[in-house]
Amino acid sequence: MSSGSGKEVRGGQAGRPAEQRLLIDSIIRRAAEATPEAPAACVGTRENGYSTLSYAELERDANRIAAVLRDRLGISLGDRVLGWADTSIEVLPLFVALAKIGAVFAPLNARLGSAEAAQIAQLAQAKLLIVDSPRAADAPTVAASAGISEWALLPVDAEGGALEASLNRVFLDASQLPDPPDTIQEPALKETDPHVIFFTSGSTGRPKGVVLSHRANWLRGFQGVFRDDPERTVCMFPLFHMAAFTLAIAAWQTRGEITYTESSAEALLAACEDRKANRLYGLPLVWKRIVEADIDAYDLSTLSQLDSGTSATPIELLEAMRERFPGAKIRIYYGSTEVGSATALANTDILRKPGSVGIPSNNVDVRLAEDGEILVRSPYLMDGYFDDIEATKAASLDGWFRMGDMGTLDDEGYMSIVGRKKEILRTGGESVSPSEVEAVLRDFPDLSEATIVGLPDPEWGDVLCAAIVPVEGTQPPTLKAIREHCEGRLAGFKKPRRIAILERLPRTAATSQVQRTLLVEEILTRGLATE
Repeated sequence: MSSGSGKEVRGGQAGRPAEQRLLIDSIIRRAAEATPEAPAACVGTRENGYSTLSYAELERDANRIAAVLRDRLGISLGDRVLGWADTSIEVLPLFVALAKIGAVFAPLNARLGSAEAAQIAQLAQAKLLIVDSPRAADAPTVAASAGISEWALLPVDAEGGALEASLNRVFLDASQLPDPPDTIQEPALKETDPHVIFFTSGSTGRPKGVVLSHRANWLRGFQGVFRDDPERTVCMFPLFHMAAFTLAIAAWQTRGEITYTESSAEALLAACEDRKANRLYGLPLVWKRIVEADIDAYDLSTLSQLDSGTSATPIELLEAMRERFPGAKIRIYYGSTEVGSATALANTDILRKPGSVGIPSNNVDVRLAEDGEILVRSPYLMDGYFDDIEATKAASLDGWFRMGDMGTLDDEGYMSIVGRKKEILRTGGESVSPSEVEAVLRDFPDLSEATIVGLPDPEWGDVLCAAIVPVEGTQPPTLKAIREHCEGRLAGFKKPRRIAILERLPRTAATSQVQRTLLVEEILTRGLATE
């Protein structure tokens, strides 16, 4: 579009060449040009205070960090960079900076211990590891294990400067870095190039790296062009989780704000009031906490969209959400790191289709395989699993992604999830491979057999239960002893939360595999699970 003077107007700035590529950094750059003072990101709590960045500040800090990564550390197009840091405002400029130079961001779960982090880091074949100060002591071990010669620090607390001096590390403090001569952009970067790698568990217990392109992430976050007000989202997910970044991109597409806070009901509701949020996303277990909280103590008049996901949400919870937030709309999403959003259940269908996860999302095709497995095809799909051709092939069927879930379609085309084909368990929004936990339990004393199953729970999705067969004549272990055995070897969300003592585990006659479905039924019907 041209004005009468012949000047081109694009994204709030005249005279720049048209940008046709769907690149993540262009979302921030354009917003910084059009609405520089608008808030882009916020991290914190009411009690401890919030840290914020405007679009101009996010773009500035990202350019400064990108220049250091490129010019001092030699990070360039296609290089993989591991991030091992907890949620902080400093992670977001790093995320944008890596997108600017075409490097691939691979965040590690900050809850992992050094041994677990090192195992996953090895898969990325990365050139650089970036950590925050709480993980600095373990950074040399993780970097060495992954074959990485260089690591750097994010300034997330007052100890950062001292650590920089004592460890002689590159310190990525954007407030102390100079501005580069020009805006950082990688001319050779294509929208189909990798943007991020998110690590997820596989059915064999070996973690897999989900590769997502700039184009896929841009499209996953696209909110349309006819929106009256910017999206102001409060997010419960930590900044190493796929959903945390997808929700950020979605808000930034509208030149809105993403706020990260703790997952307690009080922190989330306070953030909604303080940041005047209009969207809140929570897992079912979080929504249960929220509807049971003192909602009337907060001004939530701006909150108009309530989202939940990962699985069907109990009808009782939906009714409670509708009662507590009568003026808000509710949506349920079903998807995964590999596919993004596969289906969605709209507000008008929430109570009409209880237990359903809705119809295919925009530009998504969904169908059932002959055995009932859910298959998904869309432009949001991952490129594949990093350096794992066999796993990528196993996850696809003629261009369709195998969800690993079993589903049914009603006569109106609404999807319901009826079971899992894969063994991966979902607990509190996190994926856990039973075989990984079972491997840790193998050296627990006086156990003849041990396996991990998921017990259905309306809050957690799956509650991890250790099904134990003690050696004959020995005292059965306690859940406390099992969890203490896992300490330092497994993240907290991977530790069993229930224990069931059995005389034997049901197994198939031909292959001697544990029949997990029968085992769960036995535990539930006999009331064997204890805390």
